[in-house]
Amino acid sequence: MSRRSWLVHVAIDARAGALENKSSSPTHIQAPAEGRPPCSSPPTGRASSQLSSCHKARMAAAARCAPAPATAAWPRSRRRRLRCRCCEDTLGVPRRRAPADGGNGPASRDQLHFPELRPLPYPAPPPRPRRIVLVRHGQSEGNVDESAYTRVPDPLIGLTPKGRRDAEDCGRRLHRLFSDGSDGDDWKVYFYVSPYRRTLETLRGIGLAFDARRIAGVREEPRLREQDFGNFQDREKMRAEKEVRRRYGRFFYRFPDGESAADVYDRITGFRETLRADIDIGRFQPPSPPGAPSAPEMNLVLVSHGLTLRVFLMRWYKWTVRQFEGLANFDNGGALVMQTGEGGRYSLLVHHSADELREFGLTDEMIDDQMWQSTARPGELNYNFITNGPSFFTHFN
Repeated sequence: MSRRSWLVHVAIDARAGALENKSSSPTHIQAPAEGRPPCSSPPTGRASSQLSSCHKARMAAAARCAPAPATAAWPRSRRRRLRCRCCEDTLGVPRRRAPADGGNGPASRDQLHFPELRPLPYPAPPPRPRRIVLVRHGQSEGNVDESAYTRVPDPLIGLTPKGRRDAEDCGRRLHRLFSDGSDGDDWKVYFYVSPYRRTLETLRGIGLAFDARRIAGVREEPRLREQDFGNFQDREKMRAEKEVRRRYGRFFYRFPDGESAADVYDRITGFRETLRADIDIGRFQPPSPPGAPSAPEMNLVLVSHGLTLRVFLMRWYKWTVRQFEGLANFDNGGALVMQTGEGGRYSLLVHHSADELREFGLTDEMIDDQMWQSTARPGELNYNFITNGPSFFTHFN
């Protein structure tokens, strides 16, 4: 045998051995088909013709024994398009759906230019609650004696006898408001309340003015709690801290081991989203079946604390930090009424006068926005309000 032929046979033998090793791997083992001989050991011999034919047979057998590696196709995950509604401006605005004719018929062409003709995917949403009333707790033991906070945990501070009278007076005022301001006698009230003792006692005092049939429900809501000033409070140290807060800024100053108004803003944002969702899904006024009487007029009452309620207004109406810091506190047992106007949005000017709002701390720009809120519809924006643009920049003047 020539040297060249010997090298060719060595190469063929090495290739056949590699294929044979691959076919014997545990992840590629496959039983030979019926009638097909299994892979065998390489034959030996010196004659070049016998060696060549033997190696060819071995290579063919190895090719038959080595299956193609299977590739598992991963199932394609279903992609779902998400829609986000992140503002109270969308409250009560129904979502639309694509026309049934696929967008090619005359009805679809009309709906393209006239969105009000597009069909709704479900019946019209339930009516929004007529009012959202913000109520501060009655006079508490801590309001008349600051040393109470050094002995009693803040959540356990209760009402004074005057504070209980404040709560009962507030309940009578709210009853007159709901009954006199209703189109009929079919109205109800739903309460959200802070878990602090003074707010729970205020809620019970308010509730004395209502029959059981008028109360649609009550929810204890920890996010409506008071701003956290720390644990047991040292009287003199707290006075010094409040003086520092006055110089630092009421919104951003954080009490040691406590919260700032900015921290309260964050949790009130979460509560507002819960409240918006409750309104959107009709938790208070489920849709009535066809032909059934309409749902009762609903009023929401939030029984909470002074700073928490001011932060709620700031978040709802998108007031700035500067506007927030100009607001006055609620009186004990005092209430502020957000009521739907002509277009369905909540405005403070529907129930209160402009002078009352100025006394509370609203500026002329904020009152102008409340005037717009009293006639605007959900989904509309007030492009002239201070928080929406040009007033932030000085180079326009």
